[in-house]
Amino acid sequence: MKKVHLGSQGLVVSAEGLGCMSMSTTYGPSDEQEGLATLPSSSMGILGRA
Repeated sequence: MKKVHLGSQGLVVSAEGLGCMSMSTTYGPSDEQEGLATLPSSSMGILGRA
């Protein structure tokens, strides 16, 4: 997985990200429970663990 440096204090993070605008009301009504249920799945894919 590609890693990138973030900021000037040595933090290294994955280049992958999770766009969360669709979890807000930007595109209309949102479902908070569905959005919260998505987060553990996203960390499973990026980190390899929940």
